[in-house]
Amino acid sequence: MPLSLLLSAFVAAFLYVVIPGPAFIALLGIGAGQGRGAGARFIVGHLAGDTLWTSLALVALVGAHVVGPMVFDLLGCVCGAYLAFIGWRAFRARPGGEGRAVMAVERPFRRGLIFGLTNPKGYPVALATFTALVGGVADTLSFSNLPALLAASFVGFLAADVVMISIIGAGAVRRFYRAHELAIVRGSGLLFMGFAAQAFWHSAPGLLGYRRA
Repeated sequence: MPLSLLLSAFVAAFLYVVIPGPAFIALLGIGAGQGRGAGARFIVGHLAGDTLWTSLALVALVGAHVVGPMVFDLLGCVCGAYLAFIGWRAFRARPGGEGRAVMAVERPFRRGLIFGLTNPKGYPVALATFTALVGGVADTLSFSNLPALLAASFVGFLAADVVMISIIGAGAVRRFYRAHELAIVRGSGLLFMGFAAQAFWHSAPGLLGYRRA
């Protein structure tokens, strides 16, 4: 298996965690109110959901490639469109009118576990992100690669979780995020649209009847 494939899975998993979203905001609130320990328990619980949705996404991704390149290319374009949609929505975000209260969660681990497993956007975002980043080396995908891809993704999750735990609860981080929340959200929107462009770049040529050498 090429190292580039494992690296792509690692990067996709890492970005899946650190790009601002509902779980990121929840983690920031718990860290702000209850410290790093509570935030760490939340993110460890959330890891179960990250692993589940990513496993399903990788199975779908490898399966689509094994069935045929046209199916994979079609999946890539659909995922690119989804990433462009959520990226555009984030880029056009407006300041919220309501105040943002600090969270108080009695069982952070259980909250993270439920939050991760029941997040309706977990699977499509994981599928879209991995499609965009793994698409460049799609020719090497096979079910025999799946365990190594899952392992690389899990390491990416752990690396991202360590980064998140290290920064939550810090007053400077909370102040910076709240002062620049809109810019951060819009920046994440641009990042998603960049992923969308990459997904189209790898998938559209196959649907149009030609492939880059």
